[in-house]
Amino acid sequence: MKQHLQHPIFNVVSAIAGELGVDAYVIGGFVRDLYLNRPSKDIDVVVIGNGIAFAEKVAAKLKVKVSVFKSFGTAMLNYRDFEIEFVGARKESYRSDSRKPIVENGTLEDDQRRRDFTINALAIALHPKQFGELIDPFGGIADMESKLIRTPLEPVETFSDDPLRIMRAIRFATQLDFTIDPIAIEAIKTNTERIKIVSQERITDELNKIILSPKPSIGFKLLFDTGLLHIIFPQMVALQGVEIINGKGHKDNFYHTLEVLDNICQTTDDLWLRWAAILHDIAKPPTKRFEPGHGWTFHGHEDKGARMVPGIFAQLKLPLNEKMKFVQKMVQLHLRPIVLAQETITDSALRRLLFDAGEDIEALMLLCKADITTKNEYKIKKYRSNFELVQKKLKEVEERDRIRNWQPPVTGIDIMALFDIKEGREVGIIKNQIREAILEGDIPNSREAAIDFTIKKGEEIGLKVVASRKPE
Repeated sequence: MKQHLQHPIFNVVSAIAGELGVDAYVIGGFVRDLYLNRPSKDIDVVVIGNGIAFAEKVAAKLKVKVSVFKSFGTAMLNYRDFEIEFVGARKESYRSDSRKPIVENGTLEDDQRRRDFTINALAIALHPKQFGELIDPFGGIADMESKLIRTPLEPVETFSDDPLRIMRAIRFATQLDFTIDPIAIEAIKTNTERIKIVSQERITDELNKIILSPKPSIGFKLLFDTGLLHIIFPQMVALQGVEIINGKGHKDNFYHTLEVLDNICQTTDDLWLRWAAILHDIAKPPTKRFEPGHGWTFHGHEDKGARMVPGIFAQLKLPLNEKMKFVQKMVQLHLRPIVLAQETITDSALRRLLFDAGEDIEALMLLCKADITTKNEYKIKKYRSNFELVQKKLKEVEERDRIRNWQPPVTGIDIMALFDIKEGREVGIIKNQIREAILEGDIPNSREAAIDFTIKKGEEIGLKVVASRKPE
């Protein structure tokens, strides 16, 4: 392993370990990622002894600042784009009502034993006498070769001690495309209720890492099959299942949603657009109706879904800011391009879509393309061809009418000055009429045309122009 420890930090740590006569090891995720050829900027160093004192020696040698966290017994420093954390080897024990361990000083074996998975329990010696030697007491290398997520201790004990490890097991299986050991899967099912002692923020952090994986459906299927999704995100579970009446059924909207999510992951790394894929049909269960002679309908699911987004974001402790509004907008508008692609496209409909989507029109089109999950090759070809036509027309309309991020060419202040009136109902009426006239194509999107239109509409409701205040 010596050839893999080329970063200068390891030489410095090794030299200081030799000077102080203490053993130090790089451990955990960095070692795992070395073997998997994955980039890693976080280095965890375990010292048999005082980790903080050791870190201070390293920081002095490198002439960098060290951050000490006495309550956790850790110290951290940054060097050449790497974040290095030092801690003394320790062993842990847990109470049933908390995932916070009781910590004591321990040996390297104690420290490896407390790790969540065998692939994260690997250590490489840094003391000059053993530099580069791999310590793998639980078969982590073999598990990586077998693409297996397995726990060092009995999985029931591992997951019961810290139930966040359940989410981490599913997250690693998703990120690495590994399989979770069947015994561990059963232990996860046994401990799902214990996830309730974990803070929502930590759960959502792991959920977001699953969503940012190359193929998130792997993780969501595991969350569903183990019963964990039923606890942390029941609205998504409600999408699952097919109901049949008079021989007519509908698609399983849970698995459709996972297909849409995987589809969009091929075109974007944006977490919030991926969340929009997850939530685009979230209101189908409460809007589901059976209409005799027609079949299943989900009328208004885009409107209700958009109204559900803030509550779901609050529940999952996701940010209630512009990110949430973006997801809400995507859910609200996700049917619009699909409808346009199926009908005769009018410039008016395209202008309204541009007006409503604004700068997010490209994101919306990505979502709509991802929403095509039919297995019928003819339909796929037809939808894609129609979407290309919609995009071409959108570009033409935008170049001509400049509706995207539209600002009214005549403002409320202009209207008040033009007719010498105060802010009130008339101003609002005229502003709406200007917007509708431009969107319908009745007048061009220009100031001159909008002023002439404003004068005409004002006169229709009994307002008179003050000539000296007519805007330029």
